[in-house]
Amino acid sequence: MRLFLAIVAFFPIPLFAEIVTFGSGANQFSMEFVNVGEAGNAPATNHSWSNSVGRVDYEFRMGKYEVSRDQFQKAGFGLSLADLSAYGGNDPSKPATGMNWFKAAQFVNYLNVSKGYSAAYKFDVNGSFQVWTSAELGYNAANKYRNTLAGFFLPSMDEWFKAGYYDPTKAVFGTYWGYATRMDTAPKAVSGNPGSLNSDEVIVGQSLASGPAAINNAGGFSYYGTMAQNGNVSEWLENAYDGTNDNPDDYRVMRGGNWGDGIGSISYNAVNSVKADLDPQLYPSVRDQITIGFRVAMIPEPSTFSLALVGAALVLGSRRRS
Repeated sequence: MRLFLAIVAFFPIPLFAEIVTFGSGANQFSMEFVNVGEAGNAPATNHSWSNSVGRVDYEFRMGKYEVSRDQFQKAGFGLSLADLSAYGGNDPSKPATGMNWFKAAQFVNYLNVSKGYSAAYKFDVNGSFQVWTSAELGYNAANKYRNTLAGFFLPSMDEWFKAGYYDPTKAVFGTYWGYATRMDTAPKAVSGNPGSLNSDEVIVGQSLASGPAAINNAGGFSYYGTMAQNGNVSEWLENAYDGTNDNPDDYRVMRGGNWGDGIGSISYNAVNSVKADLDPQLYPSVRDQITIGFRVAMIPEPSTFSLALVGAALVLGSRRRS
């Protein structure tokens, strides 16, 4: 079930959001997505990962929050709450960590298949990750990792960066903030077990033992309404580090910084990469693996997007009449 929300709001919250429900019974869970508009925006130039990043030529939706331990466990991957983090206790509202890139991709595939879409990422019968080929429906030569018929996916560098740092209201034609909290100066670092956070606070610079915060109380919002793209946990992105997405064995990008990192890990230019198949259940001492989580992006169904346009027209019409 997908519930569309028409929200009459002023920045920084976007106009449209959507709640999508997956599973059933005791394993049912919901995820909230915010709309990322302004298709064809200008890229950020002179970025350390490439010459430019952040341009996206289509509207999409980004997970408002990082994927939680509760959501990941209910998707049925045989990992307990204790498996999903060695730090900070087993609160199900905390972000899911403790899985490699492949497990994150398989979670996304579960979301797709449960809704009747193609899997986003290809795994063979032995569970090994493969690239899509030109003989298969949904093949995209520019991105052999992601099937174009999928509705849900791990965000690319461009999608993730735009959702966190771009603001169409900043300057005349829109530009990018230095941090994903609509700030150009570094936000304040607070502990992983805070009270209610302010918009200028993020979860970084803490001891590993403290662990991350709950996904819905983990720092300030971006312009589009995503929380904690800075701090709390680092986030797996879809991209291979070289940007080609054509080799299953390439290291994958992670961004955003985690609760144990310094403030420099969350800046505009901070980009890191990790081996995609290093399993934290086999190598629990590898810090990077147990401090990385992820969020999910999606392309809205045409019918849902049409409903969004109708909702916008009704809102604008009501304002004019009043």
